[in-house]
Order: sequence, then C-alpha cells, then structure tokens
Amino acid sequence: MTRNTKLSQTIIVTATAAMLMLAPAARAEIVQTQELATQNQAEQDRAKVQSFVERATVKEKLEAMGVAGLLAKDRVAALSEQEVHALAERIDAMPAGGSLSQMDLVIILLVGILVAIAI
Repeated sequence: MTRNTKLSQTIIVTATAAMLMLAPAARAEIVQTQELATQNQAEQDRAKVQSFVERATVKEKLEAMGVAGLLAKDRVAALSEQEVHALAERIDAMPAGGSLSQMDLVIILLVGILVAIAI
C-alpha cells in the first residue's frame, strides 16, 4: 500500500471513531395515549385563555380593575391546569356575537381577582 492510502485510512478510521464517541445515546419510552392527549389539551387550553386575555375588550376590563396586560399574561401562565381548563370551558361557552353576559363579566372578574391575589 502506498503512504497516501494508509494516511487516508487512518483519517477515516479516526473520524469514524470520533463520530461514534460523540453520538448521543438514543432513549425511548412507552408513552400512554391518554397522557399525550392530556398534555396537548392543557397546551390548547392555556393558549385559548392567553388569547382571550389578549383581546382588546378584556384588556380594557382588566385595566379598569387595575391589572396591567403583561401582568395578566404572567398570571395566566401561573394558573394550574385545572384552573386553565375551567376558564377555557367557560370561554367556549361564551356567545360569539361580542356581547358579554353577566356570567362572562364574572369570569373576567375571576381572572382579575386571581391576577390581583397573585401579586
């Protein structure tokens, strides 16, 4: 063999060994479908409540109660999964026409109170 062939083989073997040592170990676990669905639902609920708090009319109501918009977002992020799910269900039950009922105002007040208590 020529000197160049031996040098190339040495470089290839060294590079291959280096790549094998740097490769992360693969890890797999069995994941329950229900667990995955619950996580996905919680993320969807949190996104729904966040978008609700970002609406202009809701921001106005919260600011009228003395709660800043950024603070409301932080407080929604700090809510437990059960609280977020309950609020998301209430948001789904709200009328789409834009008029708020007394129950809707109570929900907004509850969010405002949760934010105010957390301060």
